[in-house]
Amino acid sequence: MKKPTPNPPEADNASDSDPTSPYASIDTRKLHEAADRALDDYLNPGAHIMATPYTPNEMFFVNPQADTESLLANACESLASATVMLGDFAALLEGTHRKTLLGIAQVVMLGELAVNKALDNVDPAG
Repeated sequence: MKKPTPNPPEADNASDSDPTSPYASIDTRKLHEAADRALDDYLNPGAHIMATPYTPNEMFFVNPQADTESLLANACESLASATVMLGDFAALLEGTHRKTLLGIAQVVMLGELAVNKALDNVDPAG
């Protein structure tokens, strides 16, 4: 009776591996290093991103001679503006997006209140 599939080719007794295989002569150390690089790239991407130290953009530096009261007043006005912008934008939305935006607006208002209190502590008579 004839088999439906042929027998596999017989291996040469002189060598156990197939000489035509691309993996027959691969350097295992290079393979291990490549695997480590691939794993680091996927599992630890911050290692490459944070390799250089952070340098702030010089375009938006705060004046080093600015006094604390002026800085706090400016921060308070910025937070108040952000609260208004968030409220206006939330009025255009519905559902969970509106609730999320109103929650962010509330956090900004809490920051504004904290800055106002710090401003009062700097200049109680103001």
